[in-house]
Order: sequence, then C-alpha cells, then structure tokens
Amino acid sequence: MSEDFAAVAATAAERLAAHWRDLATGELPVVPPGGPGTTKKALPTTAPEHGEDLTEILNDTWHTIVPQLVHWQHPGFLGYYPTSNSPASVLAELVAAGLGVQGMLWSTSPAATELEQVVCDWLARALDLPETFLHSPGRGGGVIQDGASSAVLVALAAALHRASHGRWRTHGTEGRYRVYAGDQANSCVAKAARIAGVGDVVHVPTAPHTHALDPAALADRLDADRAVGLVPAAVVATLGTTATCAIDPIAEIGPVCRERGVWLHVDAAYAGSAALCPEHRYLNRGLEHVASYAVNAHKWMRTGTPCDVLWVADRQALTEAMSTAPAYLRNAATDSGRVVDFKDWQTQLGRPMRALKLWYVLRAHGLHGLREAIRHDIALAEHLARLVDDESGFHLVTHALGLVVFRCDSDQRTLELTTRLAAEPSLLCTPATAYGRPVLRAAVGAPYTSKDTITRAWSTIRAHART
Repeated sequence: MSEDFAAVAATAAERLAAHWRDLATGELPVVPPGGPGTTKKALPTTAPEHGEDLTEILNDTWHTIVPQLVHWQHPGFLGYYPTSNSPASVLAELVAAGLGVQGMLWSTSPAATELEQVVCDWLARALDLPETFLHSPGRGGGVIQDGASSAVLVALAAALHRASHGRWRTHGTEGRYRVYAGDQANSCVAKAARIAGVGDVVHVPTAPHTHALDPAALADRLDADRAVGLVPAAVVATLGTTATCAIDPIAEIGPVCRERGVWLHVDAAYAGSAALCPEHRYLNRGLEHVASYAVNAHKWMRTGTPCDVLWVADRQALTEAMSTAPAYLRNAATDSGRVVDFKDWQTQLGRPMRALKLWYVLRAHGLHGLREAIRHDIALAEHLARLVDDESGFHLVTHALGLVVFRCDSDQRTLELTTRLAAEPSLLCTPATAYGRPVLRAAVGAPYTSKDTITRAWSTIRAHART
C-alpha cells in the first residue's frame, strides 16, 4: 500500500483543488439533497474482509460522501460562525498525520512541544495579549486545544481546583462552588460546568439593548452568594456571543472578579481573532485582569478545525488541577522542571502535533494576509447589513464584525422565512432568538465569499420572503 501512497495522495490533492474551484464558483449546493439515511443506505453493512485499493476508496469518497456534506467553505454558507481552511492548513494536516507524532510529553516529541510554545507566543503577540500569557518570559503560556468547549472545561477545572484547594468534588456540600456566565453564553459553558460536577451555570442578566453581561448584576450576585456560604469559583465572559456577537465588557467585569478572587475565563472563540487588526484591539480592554483566554483559530484564521488556542496567566494553577504522574510517564526531562508537558494542560493524555497546522498557516499567509482576510469578511458583512437596512419589510437587528442579524417586519413572517430558507440548497442561515424575537443570522467568513455572492444570497432571501 505504501508504494501507491504518493500517486493516490497526488490524485486527492487534485480532487481537493477542483473541489475548491467548484466551491468558489458556487456550483455546488451548500446543503446536501438527500434526507436522513441517504449515506447509510449507500454503504455496506459490514467492513470488507480483504483490503481494497486506495484509488477505489478515494473514488467512493467523492461518489458517496462528498455529495452528502454540508459545505462550510461555500460562499453561500452563512450559518453559524465560520470554520475556515486553506491549502497551507490542509498540507500541514497531511504532514502531521504522516509523521504520526504523539506529543503528550516533551520527552515523547521535543520539537512538537517547543513548536507549540513558540507558535502560541507568536499568536499572543500578534493579538496584543498581555505578556502574562506568554510562555517566555511570563508565568503563563498557551496550549492548542481541540475547541472552545475543551478550553472552557480545562479553565473551569483550574478555577475550581484553585477555589477549593482540589476538593470541589468531595467538599461535602452539593452546589457549593459556583460558575457564572451571561445568559447569552455559548452552550459549551453549561456543558463544561456539568462535566466538572458543579451543576448548572448561574446565568447573570445581560443588558437589554446590547446582550452584554451586566457587571453590576454580576457583582451583586457574587456578593449575595458568598454571603450565604457559597463559593464563586469562576466567571465565563464572552467576546462574540453566538446569537448576536455581543461583547461582554471585560474592562468592567475583570476588576469585579479580581477583587473577589474569582477566576475569569474569556471565551473569545469567534471575535478574538479580529484583534489581529489594530482597529479591533478594543476587544482586548481589560485582559490584564483575566486568568484564561481562548480563541478558535479555526474560525477566522484560515486554519482547519480543530484548532483552539487557550492561554493562561498562571500555568501552575492549570497544571496543579490537570497533572497526573504515574511511573510510566516519569522521565528525566519532566523531573528537571525545565520543560512543558502538554498532557497537563488538557483533558486527554495523548495529543497529535497540533501546532504544525497553525505554524504553516501563519507562515503561508503572514499576519498581513490574515488581517486582510478578516477585513475582507467584515466589509462584506457591512455590505449585507446595508442591503438589509435598505429593504422594506426587513429590520436590521444588529451587525457586529462579520455577523449580520435580521428579521422580517413580523415574527410570523420571520418564522415563515426561516422555514423556506431551511429548504434552500444554495444558502444556509441559522435561526436564533434576540431581544425576545425570532431572528436570522448570517455570518460571513467562508473563504470564497465575495460581494457578488453576498448580493446573490440577499436576492435569494428576498425572493423567499416574498413567496
């Protein structure tokens, strides 16, 4: 099989390049035509007894799998926040998979570990994050997680460990340790809190006109809970909420948390990337008060999923919560205290060479190229927002960065439009609720989106609204 690899890999690269060209022209549908069970019916019910030719398997991928995919890189994909990609990222994934590195310890792959430290520091400096988040010279550092959900879970584990001295699961009082977030926080926060064993997140009210977390309401709730013997362990703030891209005011929330000894984690999965551009550095106000901060590079940095970068201001607080040291993982490098073992920065033990992908992308695009891509997407979102605002029968609910949120002039018409768009193969928007009313979200960020594709998408939306 190995002798066929180079030829089949070359064919796969050609097919991917052709696929990207088809996406750029908009010839492919965004949403697949088949209903539930379509792919399962096309596949055998048992695995093959004998090995098959790689070329045949590759052909079946394009005949059976690709036609039933939702194409997130399609210019008509405006649903959710973007999950981006690029040739550099794809090439890095191929190389990393081929090298087959297991980077759980420095000793199991020194270059993988040190590359990740350097790349995380590169990105921290590019985003103008506080120096406390750097591996060198600070006490903190960055680590690449598989997504924002894992970043939140790891941050909460560190926060709870710090607040309880490691006893939050055995302290004897159920629900004593509390995690707080705005009522617009991503669902991953609630899931992480449940996995961590603290039960439901305490949702703090958000400001009615901005959907941003209210610092005064947060302070009141933290003080009230502490007064009755509860222990506020962590607050999760958001830069770029899912429904409306609301920005929680970190500069005001930070001092509230710091004065009360509460761990503040910032989920900047979407909006954080915009800080690559100096004109959007306002997003960083107050980060000097933050204990942990995470950005999904796979959302807006042309890096394929998964690639979330989590930074902590105090790495010891994290590793004390996550570290395990059985005899079979002991080694001289770890015992010396001079190396980082990323197994202690994540929930899993094993880990692939995650940094190679981000290293390739940063070098291939450069910071200038990534900034221009973000600015391009923001300009297209501004174009769409103007189209919505100029159209009678529609209301522009909010527009922030690459997200445009809109509705029709009645809730009933909005819901009807949502239903019609769900059956439209050339376009994908996602429904949400904002300010108590149903809305539609259009998130710009697919790599082949242009002003023309945005104009065509809006024409499609208008046509369905008039049906």
